[in-house]
Amino acid sequence: MARQYIETMPTAASHPAARASAWPGQCAVCRAWSGARLCADCCSRFVGSVQRCSVCALPLAGGGIRCGACLGDPPPFDAAVAAVDYVYPWDRLLRRLKFDAELDLAPTLAMLLADAVDAAGEAGPDMVLPVPLSAARIRERGFNQAWELARRAHRSARADVLLRVRDTPHQTALPREQRAVNVRNAFAVEPRHAARVRSADVAVVDDILTSGATAAEVARVLKAAGAARVRLWVVARTPAPDGA
Repeated sequence: MARQYIETMPTAASHPAARASAWPGQCAVCRAWSGARLCADCCSRFVGSVQRCSVCALPLAGGGIRCGACLGDPPPFDAAVAAVDYVYPWDRLLRRLKFDAELDLAPTLAMLLADAVDAAGEAGPDMVLPVPLSAARIRERGFNQAWELARRAHRSARADVLLRVRDTPHQTALPREQRAVNVRNAFAVEPRHAARVRSADVAVVDDILTSGATAAEVARVLKAAGAARVRLWVVARTPAPDGA
């Protein structure tokens, strides 16, 4: 099971994400004293069970396993798992991880992701790859949040297979309709590891799934390199745009 690779210590808390650390601290949400970065009460309150589309991870209002959009025009990736919706408090916690370098949040967020993967029956890929950042973005930020999540979520995580070969503007600064163009030809498989990708079942990890443009481009690159299956694992899924 994926959760065994998380860098946390077991506890009797009611939710797996509320694993205790060696030293007491404060919950990142309610600021109560807690042996975990996210206390059991906040986990119980903010981590709900949501039925999601098995392909794009948007919540489903009715039955079935796929939303209408994915039935009619499925994306290049084969499946997606999201642990939570991109709403309070997860939106704030992910921003703190990503832009404020609060890396102490990574183990708890990775635990949420690993538990969601297990619950969806999506464990067991041949390899887990973080969505890579460009060299310029790594210098600016100092780390890749997708790698910090991936390496804690599964033992087969690798950061040397998928490359970012073109620096691009932040996706969040662009309208949804321009995001696919922004990431076109931005990724490549490292030639020395191309044989690993052929016929492989690959899980791609990112912090947030919004329009799916980045995930779709990564999936196209991996499948062009011979991957048999590409799935997406994300901590949070943004709500569908109005009218979607």
